[in-house]
Amino acid sequence: NMKFATRMERMQASEIRELLKLTAQPDIISFAGGLPAPELFPVEEIAKVSHDLVLKEGRQLLQYATTEGRPSLRAKIAKRMADKYHTNVDPDDILITTGSQQCLDFAGKLFLDPGDVVLCESPSYLGALNAFNAYQPKFVEVPTDNGGLIPEELDKILETTPNCKFIYVIPDFQNPTGRTWSMERRQKFMEVVNKHNLPVLEDNPYGELRYEGTILPSLKSMDTKGLVMFLGTFSKIFCPGLRLGWIAAEHSLLSEFVKIKQSADLHTSNFDQGVADAYMEQYDLDEHVKEIVALYKHRRDLILESMEKYFPAGTEWTHPEGGLFLWLTFPEGVSARKVFNKCIEMKVAGVIGDAFYPNQKTDRSMRINYSNMPDDRIVEGIQRMAKAIKECM
Repeated sequence: NMKFATRMERMQASEIRELLKLTAQPDIISFAGGLPAPELFPVEEIAKVSHDLVLKEGRQLLQYATTEGRPSLRAKIAKRMADKYHTNVDPDDILITTGSQQCLDFAGKLFLDPGDVVLCESPSYLGALNAFNAYQPKFVEVPTDNGGLIPEELDKILETTPNCKFIYVIPDFQNPTGRTWSMERRQKFMEVVNKHNLPVLEDNPYGELRYEGTILPSLKSMDTKGLVMFLGTFSKIFCPGLRLGWIAAEHSLLSEFVKIKQSADLHTSNFDQGVADAYMEQYDLDEHVKEIVALYKHRRDLILESMEKYFPAGTEWTHPEGGLFLWLTFPEGVSARKVFNKCIEMKVAGVIGDAFYPNQKTDRSMRINYSNMPDDRIVEGIQRMAKAIKECM
């Protein structure tokens, strides 16, 4: 029998991956995955730019490239960060990664020895918890309310908890809850991390997908001590299949990530970087994002309206101002697992909320995605789910 590393005992097959297999059945109405709407992928445009690109620079494009990534793409990302998130970053302080998921794994590798403490929101993104888990940390959940993470609670934890290596947060349209931190929260949070010199991983996969109000400055834009590492991605504003993400961090920190990347995969696909770069050169990515925002806003409005109409009293849900998710809390005494099983019988699916808590389990919540299903299936799915909740009361 092969002997695996002890870390493998902690590597559960991701509940979401397993779920996606289940929900890939065509007859299931899925609110489970965080899948973008495929009808919006710019297929013709990508076919055209790929064709032209290979003919124009095929020899370089198909060759090995630098670990840091394509300079012209990094420059475009830096400009985007300035335009969208009021965040001024030198292109040299950006590393292109294979999706922002790769950054999460690298952060675990860089900071964590077994038994070190990772702080996160409660609940938090399952994919990040799984990435860090491989490095055998202890998780400490920072309490949250409807406005996101509570800075005062973070301060208390840091006063009394040794060995905190970093905090992982998603201030904009959090996965799984859809919550966004106010300006005041951001400032208070930065005061606390500055006081304790705590490194911050700021994950921002959905920030541009805002349906009301205005985009708030990133934590990175308020960072005076070089503590914040900003993670971005093209997955939700362009195409997830290209696996293009980035990390923006203070230079000495970035060079550590570069070392790790050299040992992981040398560099992110040169071809995919070229495609994104050429697309942004020839087409208007902002216009494309506007289309995405219009469709997802419509779907968000429809799902909220349907819940209002069909869900039994006592069920609560968040009102996301953007992003792909909202968070359901079932009435007292209703088991999320029972609702989930009943939903599957009725051919509709969400993700059980407990998957998003590293430690505490409540069995009362569910994450709902609204970006991937057409109107009729959204309404039908919510009706089925309402019936499932009622049957579990």
